[in-house]
Amino acid sequence: MRNVYTIFFLFLIHCTAYAQSTPPATAPASPADLAERVRVLEENLRFANQGVTKIIDDLLWYQKLGDVAVIDKIRYGSKPPHVIKNPTGQGASNPVVIPAYTFTPKKFASAKKLPLLVFVHDGIHGDFSTLYAHVVRELLDQGYLIIAPEYRGSAGYGGEFYRQIDYGDYENDDVLAGKRWAVENMAQVDPDRVGIIGWSHGGMISLMNIFDHPDDYKVAYAGVPVTDIIARLGYKPQSYRTIFSEATHIGKDPSDNVAEYRRRSPVWNAQKLKTPLLIHTNTNDEDVNVLEVESLINALKAHDKKFEYKIYQDAPGGHSFNRLDTRLAHDSREEIYRFLARYLTPPAAVR
Repeated sequence: MRNVYTIFFLFLIHCTAYAQSTPPATAPASPADLAERVRVLEENLRFANQGVTKIIDDLLWYQKLGDVAVIDKIRYGSKPPHVIKNPTGQGASNPVVIPAYTFTPKKFASAKKLPLLVFVHDGIHGDFSTLYAHVVRELLDQGYLIIAPEYRGSAGYGGEFYRQIDYGDYENDDVLAGKRWAVENMAQVDPDRVGIIGWSHGGMISLMNIFDHPDDYKVAYAGVPVTDIIARLGYKPQSYRTIFSEATHIGKDPSDNVAEYRRRSPVWNAQKLKTPLLIHTNTNDEDVNVLEVESLINALKAHDKKFEYKIYQDAPGGHSFNRLDTRLAHDSREEIYRFLARYLTPPAAVR
């Protein structure tokens, strides 16, 4: 707790110093100028708050899982930004640096090789928070190594990184680069036993990874995954649709470039499936409407693909139904673990 107070105190000192260093205006500002200043201040405060929250959550990882795991936070390079304001500027094409968490189970420290799971967090601007700690613990108990990439656009790393989001495209490459980093740098990783899992936006990234890079993964799980951006925009409000037309996302409305939206949507890539896959969805999902996942299921069937799925009927918890601390959620996760174990053979698999 002392660390939390220290962080907050330093943050207040930083804000005070910034305010004192700002020279007073020489003339009254116009209403438009004042509105812009307020907007910038609110944005800066939001990113500062995310940064403090991330630091606190990083400390919580060690508190929650330090007894069972060796935890590290590493960084690696991925693709350059998808939007470069000054392409000829110094370092303009440098790779975006991606943070990632790694977890190594202590009780299997003597094992020569272990399977690796690439764990992709949810949320367009989410992060790998300790809300996943109970799931990570369950996986560590089975003997999995884990890497959890904080792909571009993740919250907690400042405004510039946040605005690097490239919905459905470069984030996929960030996650793939994390998987390849782990294979090359984590000594216990068995390169022939690598799986990928994710819920929601993380499920979408997991799907696109196995569709585009089937040789990199032995198995995949996609929980309540976003699968069709075009259909998704059809049932979301205008404010949500507007986001995708901004340069920091896809940059165009579907009516201007429907092919790009199709390229980034798993449902239109179903014909590529070669990797064993399990899909879960829920009929009362308040975020990813079940119609999206049903469309993917139908597309996979139409292409005569072998995969497994389960559509839960009004499972309590909606979008988060099998990530909760309920009996149903635990049973559902055991379905996932048994499926993964068929292909990754962890040393203490769920039976």
